[in-house]
Formats: sequence, structure tokens, C-alpha cells
Amino acid sequence: MRLKASNNSIMAEIIQGGGNEKGGKKRPKKGHVHMDMTPMVDLAFLLLTFFILATSLSKPKTLEIIYPKEVKDNDEKTKLADELATTLLIGEGDDHVFIYHGKFDPDTTVLQKTDFSKDGFRKVLLKKNRSINERVFELQTDLNSKGLSKEDYEAQFKDAYGQIVNDEKAPFVIIKTIDKSKWRNVVNSMDELNICNVRKRAILDMDKQEQASLEKRVDELGLKKSSDNSNE
Repeated sequence: MRLKASNNSIMAEIIQGGGNEKGGKKRPKKGHVHMDMTPMVDLAFLLLTFFILATSLSKPKTLEIIYPKEVKDNDEKTKLADELATTLLIGEGDDHVFIYHGKFDPDTTVLQKTDFSKDGFRKVLLKKNRSINERVFELQTDLNSKGLSKEDYEAQFKDAYGQIVNDEKAPFVIIKTIDKSKWRNVVNSMDELNICNVRKRAILDMDKQEQASLEKRVDELGLKKSSDNSNE
């Protein structure tokens, strides 16, 4: 009995030992993980180079305004006939847009309310610039009848158009603003001048008397001011 028990224990040890060596699953060895960051760095520099070039090549969309050179001598200043001069006053509110014709007189000049619709400022310009627009239309009709190439058409039209719109009888429009004027209204006024072929123009600061008359008309018409809109 002792020998048998001894033999059984020996066999159990052999079976147990053999299972661990041959029948058991081997665990994979854990290696050192290494991430190569070189492609990521190359991609970052490529993106950085692209954005730098794209930013430098893109041009800001702004409105370029060329102001006339300041003249100290009154004899050298441009003389405007009252019947050709139209002044557009742009206040601080969206609808604070007024016009008057001729020379400003605080006692007699009445500011007329207008806007940038087809029946507003544009209608006034078309009426004032009617003869110039008719000559421009005749020029376009004449050049179209000649069957010119695009380059020849543009060259001839540019020269003749410049002479027409700068004629001494062409109207002159002065746009006057204050510090709080809406630039949207300034851009709209320039668009209306281009549509109506008015090339004799100027942008000036509104003087104190004109600003006082504008504020008076705003109060008379009950128009909202910027402070009123901010409270709402």
C-alpha cells in the first residue's frame, strides 16, 4: 500500500509537470513601445507653411478711398456751381441720410430725407446726371455697333467714358460724415454713384452747422438715434 501510494504521487507529479511545459499557453513577451513622431512633425510644418503662404497671398477686401490733396490757397480750390453740387449727409443712425443742393446756409437750407433704394438717392442722381447718362448710353451703343474685340472695346470706352463723366457740366457729389457714421451707408452711397455714372465726388467731414441741422431734422422726423436702439 505504501508503494502504491508512493507510485501514485510520483505519477501525479509527472503529469502536473508535463502539463505546464507542453500543454500550457505561453504568454507573449511585452516589448518596448516606441512611436515615431517624425511624420507628425513634417505634417505640422507643411500645414504651417501653407497657412503662412495663404495668409500672405490673400488681399483684404476694403474700400480704397483717395482723398484730394489739401490746398491752402483759396484761388487753387475747386469752384463748384450751386446747380451742379449735391451734398449727402450721413449721420449716426442707419436712416440718418439727408441731401441738399447747392451751398449750405443754416437759415435757408432744408435737408431732405433720403435712402439708398431705387426711389431714393439713386433717383436724385439719375435726374441730376441725366445728360451724362444719355451720352454714356450713346457711347456704348456706338461701340457695340462696330463689332470690336473685347480689348479694343475696353480701351476706347475707357478714354471716351473718362471725358464724358468728367465734363464741366457733370454734377459733383460731396459725401459728408461724422465719427459715428455707419460705414455701410458710406459704401452704399459710393455704389449709387457708380451705378449713376457720377465720377466727380469727394468725401469730407461734416461741419458743425451741418451736423446741427441734421440732428434737428432727426428730432423733427422722430427718427431713432443709436442710443435709443441700444436701449432696446
